[in-house]
Amino acid sequence: MGADAKVIFDASGADIDAICAIARDSAEVTIGADALAGIEAAYACLVRHAGEGKAIYGVSTGLGAAVDTRLDPTKDSGQHRIPRPRAVGVGRFAEADEVRAMMAARLARFCRGYSGGSPEVAQALAGMLNCAVHPKVPMTGSIGEADLPPLAHIALVLVGEGKAILPGGREVSGAEALAVAGLAQPPFGIKDGLSLISSNAASVGLACLLLQDIRRIFDAHVGAAALSYEGFRASLDPLDPLAIRLRPGPGQGDVAAAVRSLLEGGDLTKQGAARRLQDPLSLRCVPSVSGTALHALRAAWSATELELHSSDDNPSVLADEDVVLPTGNFDPTHMVLAFDTLALALARLAAMTAERIMKLLSPGFSDLPRFLAPEGAGANGFGALQKTVAALTAEIGHLAMPMPFTVTPVADRVEDYASLAMSVIDKTGRLVEKLRYLTAIELIVAARAIDLRGPIKLGDRAETLFTVIRSIVPPLEVDRSPSNDIYALADCIAAGTLIGPLLTMK
Repeated sequence: MGADAKVIFDASGADIDAICAIARDSAEVTIGADALAGIEAAYACLVRHAGEGKAIYGVSTGLGAAVDTRLDPTKDSGQHRIPRPRAVGVGRFAEADEVRAMMAARLARFCRGYSGGSPEVAQALAGMLNCAVHPKVPMTGSIGEADLPPLAHIALVLVGEGKAILPGGREVSGAEALAVAGLAQPPFGIKDGLSLISSNAASVGLACLLLQDIRRIFDAHVGAAALSYEGFRASLDPLDPLAIRLRPGPGQGDVAAAVRSLLEGGDLTKQGAARRLQDPLSLRCVPSVSGTALHALRAAWSATELELHSSDDNPSVLADEDVVLPTGNFDPTHMVLAFDTLALALARLAAMTAERIMKLLSPGFSDLPRFLAPEGAGANGFGALQKTVAALTAEIGHLAMPMPFTVTPVADRVEDYASLAMSVIDKTGRLVEKLRYLTAIELIVAARAIDLRGPIKLGDRAETLFTVIRSIVPPLEVDRSPSNDIYALADCIAAGTLIGPLLTMK
């Protein structure tokens, strides 16, 4: 989607691409008629139940450990006060796309029609997104049983408090931000304060951005593996559909087909083109290992989309059944475990990538000059770059370790379990940044190996990728610092402009 794109949130929720379009492409947000009708029906149902004097968590009772305190929502709901003591975030502040993703994810789930929030607050969230009013949100504080702290910092702006960043970077109060954008401060209904913060929308929104990043890296990773096959002159037998048929591991056939599609039309597909009968496992087992990582990526994608298409409100309002129902649906453990698994899979991907780089740099394996150095006495080529590869691989392995499954109980020990969703997404994001650099390095090294092979015909799509790389990274004719080249390619990977989509998420 481009900057002029529009996203209509209907009653079915949203998908990952829609959240990313809003967050990164500033797509305009509209609440569909069916979604608005559902929001209105749920709010009316909640008001009716509250008016009958029923005990409704967070509406006619206090929150957390104060659940035993009864309140009268018909006199003063006090919902506008709920975000204040819960805006306890510290640490780095969210980037604009991160804030937008959090807000978009919360709005998408409002539109499912089960939150009991008012239509005015839902429309106000949409207005903030469309007017680029971005609350200032610290990123540490949530333990993943509803992302109360980050969402409370967003909600503060809707009550005219907190801080927001306007287009151009000016930081102002929530009240001034709304005024400058021409947005009215919405009146808070009987559950709006709770509805805004009692959700794992921050984790889910950030997960959407992370999955888009990983998907783009994965396409680049497959492209890098194909160029490494070309540069190494590796055997394509492990990519043969017959080999895959013998043991059809998850994702294995898709990765093998994607690599083959890049190599088609080139010399390497001809009989006897490979230099060796058996290549190192980092080349031979690309379909198996990368296929497993693809399977993990698809599982995390599916878990995140399940969240976007469902409700995590507590309590939830089911207007059609005339029920206000307490739930524990704010716990996203299934999504957290999917991301923990994905991180472990990506670490294995990194280990394989590092080994392919090292094999290309070793004359004993590649039959090319040591470190792929240019001609001239004392030339080092990519020798020192091995240190960066080793450091990135070690750090990726460290970040892949799962988060603890126990956490200090809070809320007078009522909240005695936590998913740590935001922490898992955060550490996986740091892992992904390092994997992007590592993938860029493989692309650079493989392209250099291809240069040194002399007159070979690359696969048609591999040739296209090689040409794109050479438009960004010139050939290594004399020793130079590769850092700028790595950054440049990593930026292309992040933007999704290096290579077109090779694999689907289904």
